[in-house]
Amino acid sequence: MIQERFRKCIAACYNCADACDHCATACLQEDHVNAMVTCIHLDRFCAEVCRMAASFMAKTSGISHDGYVIQLCDLCAQVCDDCASECEKHNMDHCRACAEACRRCAEACRQMEAA
Repeated sequence: MIQERFRKCIAACYNCADACDHCATACLQEDHVNAMVTCIHLDRFCAEVCRMAASFMAKTSGISHDGYVIQLCDLCAQVCDDCASECEKHNMDHCRACAEACRRCAEACRQMEAA
Protein backbone atom coordinates (compact mmCIF):
# COMPACT_ATOMS: atom_id res chain seq x y z
CA MET A 1 0.00 0.00 0.00
CA ILE A 2 1.35 3.43 -0.97
CA GLN A 3 1.85 5.71 1.99
CA GLU A 4 -0.61 8.61 1.97
CA ARG A 5 2.15 11.22 2.28
CA PHE A 6 3.56 10.07 -1.07
CA ARG A 7 0.36 10.19 -3.16
CA LYS A 8 0.46 13.87 -4.16
CA CYS A 9 4.17 13.74 -4.89
CA ILE A 10 3.88 10.59 -7.01
CA ALA A 11 1.12 12.21 -9.08
CA ALA A 12 3.18 15.39 -9.52
CA CYS A 13 6.23 13.35 -10.57
CA TYR A 14 4.30 11.42 -13.22
CA ASN A 15 2.63 14.60 -14.50
CA CYS A 16 6.01 16.29 -14.73
CA ALA A 17 7.59 13.33 -16.53
CA ASP A 18 4.79 13.39 -19.09
CA ALA A 19 5.16 17.15 -19.61
CA CYS A 20 8.93 16.78 -20.01
CA ASP A 21 8.54 13.99 -22.56
CA HIS A 22 6.08 16.09 -24.52
CA CYS A 23 8.33 19.15 -24.33
CA ALA A 24 11.40 17.25 -25.53
CA THR A 25 9.49 15.80 -28.47
CA ALA A 26 8.00 19.18 -29.36
CA CYS A 27 11.42 20.86 -29.08
CA LEU A 28 12.76 18.44 -31.68
CA GLN A 29 10.13 19.80 -34.09
CA GLU A 30 11.14 23.44 -33.63
CA ASP A 31 12.71 25.30 -36.57
CA HIS A 32 15.80 26.17 -34.53
CA VAL A 33 16.32 22.84 -32.80
CA ASN A 34 19.97 23.66 -32.07
CA ALA A 35 18.79 26.38 -29.70
CA MET A 36 16.74 23.77 -27.85
CA VAL A 37 19.50 21.27 -27.07
CA THR A 38 19.83 22.14 -23.37
CA CYS A 39 16.07 22.12 -22.96
CA ILE A 40 15.79 18.70 -24.60
CA HIS A 41 18.54 17.23 -22.42
CA LEU A 42 17.07 18.61 -19.21
CA ASP A 43 13.58 17.43 -20.24
CA ARG A 44 14.92 13.91 -20.68
CA PHE A 45 16.87 13.92 -17.39
CA CYS A 46 13.92 15.39 -15.53
CA ALA A 47 11.46 12.83 -16.91
CA GLU A 48 13.73 9.99 -15.84
CA VAL A 49 14.40 11.24 -12.32
CA CYS A 50 10.69 12.00 -11.82
CA ARG A 51 9.72 8.48 -12.79
CA MET A 52 12.42 7.01 -10.60
CA ALA A 53 11.35 9.11 -7.61
CA ALA A 54 7.72 8.08 -8.11
CA SER A 55 8.75 4.45 -8.39
CA PHE A 56 10.79 4.60 -5.18
CA MET A 57 7.90 6.23 -3.32
CA ALA A 58 5.49 3.58 -4.58
CA LYS A 59 7.81 0.76 -3.52
CA THR A 60 8.90 1.88 -0.08
CA SER A 61 7.21 0.43 2.95
CA GLY A 62 8.39 3.33 5.06
CA ILE A 63 10.14 0.98 7.44
CA SER A 64 13.76 1.60 6.57
CA HIS A 65 13.89 3.03 3.06
CA ASP A 66 12.61 6.56 3.56
CA GLY A 67 16.16 7.90 3.43
CA TYR A 68 16.52 6.81 -0.19
CA VAL A 69 13.20 8.40 -1.07
CA ILE A 70 14.11 11.69 0.60
CA GLN A 71 17.46 11.86 -1.19
CA LEU A 72 15.96 10.98 -4.55
CA CYS A 73 13.14 13.49 -4.12
CA ASP A 74 15.68 16.16 -3.23
CA LEU A 75 17.54 15.42 -6.47
CA CYS A 76 14.22 15.38 -8.34
CA ALA A 77 13.35 18.84 -7.01
CA GLN A 78 16.77 20.16 -8.07
CA VAL A 79 16.47 18.76 -11.60
CA CYS A 80 12.89 20.04 -11.86
CA ASP A 81 14.05 23.53 -10.86
CA ASP A 82 16.83 23.44 -13.48
CA CYS A 83 14.48 22.15 -16.16
CA ALA A 84 11.87 24.80 -15.33
CA SER A 85 14.48 27.55 -15.48
CA GLU A 86 15.60 26.38 -18.91
CA CYS A 87 12.07 25.97 -20.24
CA GLU A 88 11.19 29.47 -19.02
CA LYS A 89 13.81 30.85 -21.43
CA HIS A 90 11.69 29.72 -24.39
CA ASN A 91 8.39 31.20 -25.50
CA MET A 92 6.69 28.03 -26.70
CA ASP A 93 3.50 26.66 -25.16
CA HIS A 94 5.10 23.25 -24.55
CA CYS A 95 8.02 24.85 -22.71
CA ARG A 96 5.72 26.99 -20.56
CA ALA A 97 3.57 23.95 -19.69
CA CYS A 98 6.68 21.93 -18.87
CA ALA A 99 8.07 24.69 -16.64
CA GLU A 100 4.78 24.83 -14.71
CA ALA A 101 4.74 21.04 -14.24
CA CYS A 102 8.37 21.12 -13.10
CA ARG A 103 7.69 23.86 -10.55
CA ARG A 104 4.69 21.93 -9.17
CA CYS A 105 6.74 18.74 -8.95
CA ALA A 106 9.64 20.44 -7.19
CA GLU A 107 7.22 21.92 -4.66
CA ALA A 108 5.50 18.55 -4.11
CA CYS A 109 8.87 16.88 -3.55
CA ARG A 110 9.86 19.49 -0.99
CA GLN A 111 6.52 19.26 0.80
CA MET A 112 6.80 15.46 0.93
CA GLU A 113 10.33 15.72 2.34
CA ALA A 114 9.12 18.08 5.06
CA ALA A 115 6.23 15.81 6.06
